[in-house]
Amino acid sequence: MEKEKKLARERASVILQVRSGAIPVKEGAERLGISRKTYYEWEDRALQAMALALENHSAGRPAVPPDAEKEELQRKVQALEKRLYLAEKTIEVKEVLSAFVLHEAKKNQKKEQKVEKKR
Repeated sequence: MEKEKKLARERASVILQVRSGAIPVKEGAERLGISRKTYYEWEDRALQAMALALENHSAGRPAVPPDAEKEELQRKVQALEKRLYLAEKTIEVKEVLSAFVLHEAKKNQKKEQKVEKKR
């Protein structure tokens, strides 16, 4: 890997020397051991890569393309969470209602006991 990086840097150096006019294309191609036609192809790729590398990009990780299966599972989880929430609230309402009914029954029972005592 390190050897590849070194080779790439050497190639970039030769291309920059040619672009700056320090050496002619023929000499650059010879140093790289390639034809002039191949040199121009490499130079074009190198300049495109440089331009791409220097473009403004938003900070952070690149956006991950949406995963259809993941999105579907997230929708299902949200739907199930909503159903669970509604079920929990229904149970709470039933408990409150039962407590109210029990309270009312005791209240009525006390009223009946008071009425019976008065008789």
